[in-house]
Amino acid sequence: MLFLAFLGVFVIGYELAYMGRIYQGVSVSGIDLSGKSPEQASAILQQRLSYPDTGQIVFQDKQNVWVAKPAEVGLQMDSLNSALAAYSVGRQGDPVLRLVNQYDAWYSGENISPLLVFDERVAQNYLEKVASQINRPTIEAELRLNGAEVINTPGQIGHVLDIPATLVPLKTQLHSMSDGILPLEIDQVSPAIMDTSKQAEVVRQILNEPLNLLIPNPEAGDPGPWTFSPERLSKMLVIERIVDEAGAHFQVGLKADELRPFLEDLAPQLSRYPENARFIFNDDTRQLEVIESATIGRSLDVFATIDNINQKLGTAEHNVPMEIVYTQPQVGNDATADSLGITEPVSVYTSHFRGSSAERIQNIQTAAAEFHGLLVPPGATFSMAESMQDVSLDNGYSEALIIFGGRTVKGVGGGVCQVSTTLFRTVFFGGYPVVERHPHAYRVGYYEQTGNGWDDDLAGLDATVFVPMVDFQFTNDTPNWLLMETYVNPGTGRLTWKFYSTSENRSVEWQTTGTQNIVEPPKPLYEENPELAKGKIKQVDWEAKGADVTVTRFVYRDGEVMFEDVFSTHYEPWQAVYQYGPGTKLPKNR
Repeated sequence: MLFLAFLGVFVIGYELAYMGRIYQGVSVSGIDLSGKSPEQASAILQQRLSYPDTGQIVFQDKQNVWVAKPAEVGLQMDSLNSALAAYSVGRQGDPVLRLVNQYDAWYSGENISPLLVFDERVAQNYLEKVASQINRPTIEAELRLNGAEVINTPGQIGHVLDIPATLVPLKTQLHSMSDGILPLEIDQVSPAIMDTSKQAEVVRQILNEPLNLLIPNPEAGDPGPWTFSPERLSKMLVIERIVDEAGAHFQVGLKADELRPFLEDLAPQLSRYPENARFIFNDDTRQLEVIESATIGRSLDVFATIDNINQKLGTAEHNVPMEIVYTQPQVGNDATADSLGITEPVSVYTSHFRGSSAERIQNIQTAAAEFHGLLVPPGATFSMAESMQDVSLDNGYSEALIIFGGRTVKGVGGGVCQVSTTLFRTVFFGGYPVVERHPHAYRVGYYEQTGNGWDDDLAGLDATVFVPMVDFQFTNDTPNWLLMETYVNPGTGRLTWKFYSTSENRSVEWQTTGTQNIVEPPKPLYEENPELAKGKIKQVDWEAKGADVTVTRFVYRDGEVMFEDVFSTHYEPWQAVYQYGPGTKLPKNR
């Protein structure tokens, strides 16, 4: 009991001895504050803990360094609260815990860390000043043209101080209250395009010499080549920055909007329709003989050509072939009679044109030649207008009499209707369906000629064409190809049209009403022609009676009717026309 009493007196005495003072053995950052009041301890700490003002923090970026005091980057010492923390040792908790803490401090010592205040805003302001000396922008590489001059500027890697990332190790270093070297956290930002030297060299090579566009495998008479000078290329050149799976890069090429109109204007010069080979049928060998080789069709692929030009230019090629699409004809030179089903003549007709002028005969020969050796596919409808060239002087036609505007006048192509009429009758008597047929405005004597004279029953079996508005068309409604041959004999005034195919045992019967509803022609018309001499009278048109004719055709196959059709024709009464010179005395009975 005596010991406990003594212990109680000692504890009370110990606490009274350190009343208002820091217990024995308590220190802050190794500075012994035993027996000091908080105010005294605060003053001591303020004096001895000078790290914020004397320490050194070295920021480093490669060879560049920035030295700062901890206070300059926001660190301050809280000496008063540090002293109060030392004073609170042994004075917190229940009585037993306080005694234990007092004993531990007296016996072993109690060292506590000073209380520091870190103002992150100050550190951030300091680092922002450092950043202003470090940071540099990311610059993308540049490639452009100044006229024909190539401007090539390399890119620059961006250099940016990462302030939040730098603050993390700075806080750790400051709280250790020791000097240190801190590498700055730098973000390297690379441009999407760093180097354009290769593309710049491509541009220089493009502008180094002219660009030549060529037709691949040119044939005699083909146009070209087409040349673009470097000056013209520089105005058409476009440099685009694109981003794809390979990343960002510059693409160099010619402007499609400028190339396309040029190529579209050029396309018709290069276009060529595929044409079947032309043949004649050898009646002796019963084989086909080529009289005109097949023509492979071709057309210019404008968009593929633009792509090819830009691709080739990118590899410094300046002779660039255009992209041509080739189309094979249905029938080539190697076709045989068996493969086309052409084994025999199936329809032949001869018309007569005795008394024709030399010009009319020339036109008959020219027009008939356009159909010699032509093939009509099975099931196809054949059009004369689509198979003929323009009826013009340039294509070998001459001026002869034609029906135009209600008059018989001189015009290019007079006599072509001899050819259309002959084709019509070959179709008619061969038993093929007629799709389109137009009769003449009035009865024309040529189309009713026979070998020995004239046959009125041929009235209503004529056909006129006026390309491209008035056409004659028929259908090859058989499973075999049909070959047409035309032969003109100017001496005898004969035009023969032949069809070759494989016979289906067709036969034709026909009936005609003959000319009905006859209408007399009007009285002759006399017109003054200042180019004629006085007393001169010249007939320029001839009278013809008007009439109606109906022809009915019956087409048989193996003795059974396949179809019948009717051809109705109305002929206008036609007036004779005379021209006379000024002052000419005209007939009284006119």
